[in-house]
Amino acid sequence: MSSLRSRERTQANEAVEVFSKLEGEIREVVSRGTTAPRVQQRNDNELAASNIGSMLQHVSGTSVQEIEKLIAELQILRDLLQKEAARVQREIVGYTALIQNARRSMGTISEILSFWQSDRDNSPRISA
Repeated sequence: MSSLRSRERTQANEAVEVFSKLEGEIREVVSRGTTAPRVQQRNDNELAASNIGSMLQHVSGTSVQEIEKLIAELQILRDLLQKEAARVQREIVGYTALIQNARRSMGTISEILSFWQSDRDNSPRISA
């Protein structure tokens, strides 16, 4: 019976050792499992932040390029409009001078015609 108890104790000790070893391995796996996802989660978060950052840079870079292109086009249009405005102003000045000259000419013609009219009225009439 004592050899049976000794054998039972040995088996019990072996079972405790196996259980302890198994428990240690479980703790190790659990601790690795909890730290690995955190590290992985950080890496995933950093990767996502990096991807979002690069995407925002790409989008904002494209937007900035488009805005700069539009600004350049608007500056060209502004220059064109300023040149056209100057041309129209020159033409208006030219037409104004032309109108003033035409008015003076009309006045001169009117005076000559009125002078002829008065000469005609003052000239003796020949009756037939």
